[in-house]
Amino acid sequence: MNIFDIIGPVMIGPSSSHTAGALQIGYLAYLVLKQIPAKAVIKFHGSFAETYQGHGSDRAVIGGLLGYRPDDTRIRTSLEDAAISGLCYSFETIEIPDAHPNTIVIEAETSEGLKTSVIGVSIGGGNIILKSLDGIDIEYTGSLNTLIVEIYDYMGAVSQITGIFMDKGINIERMRFFQSKNDQGKAITIVETSDVFSNDIAKSALDLDKVITSIYLPKIN
Repeated sequence: MNIFDIIGPVMIGPSSSHTAGALQIGYLAYLVLKQIPAKAVIKFHGSFAETYQGHGSDRAVIGGLLGYRPDDTRIRTSLEDAAISGLCYSFETIEIPDAHPNTIVIEAETSEGLKTSVIGVSIGGGNIILKSLDGIDIEYTGSLNTLIVEIYDYMGAVSQITGIFMDKGINIERMRFFQSKNDQGKAITIVETSDVFSNDIAKSALDLDKVITSIYLPKIN
């Protein structure tokens, strides 16, 4: 733990969990889509549902979807900026059994029809945990540079993904595998490293057999 885990990040807004954390969850959806979405539905659970307007969580999560970072002064005008950027959005409240009180669900879509659904949790200090991506339960914190590969599971898939990192001379610090509960053939592999790597690795993974999508997520926490 460092001092920023205690006092929070440099940020705009009254609350590291309800403002900076909310922004980070929106920002992850932005990174997954690789662009500002054309439309988004944001669903607030728990304490977010009770205070999202008063604590600026609405402006923060929209700011994240626009690609803003926690210290960006444009967060204050993000709702207005969304209209200029062509982002149509709506807010809802939701109850999710046994979910963390600081949970946000985002369903977003680009103008080209690319869709994503993320469930994120703000755990304080601007730190987040991504709990679900496109219907698959995962565990991602944004604390390392990360490659997320969604695949139709097959023998040898993991070794091929690790082979890409080996060829580039990049050390893998952690690798995890998450299978879909609803679609037994679908899975997500998360590869994390402290080394900075280029988007070329994500493109190389996309060329592998039965890969659905490959996403490079730089360290955000």
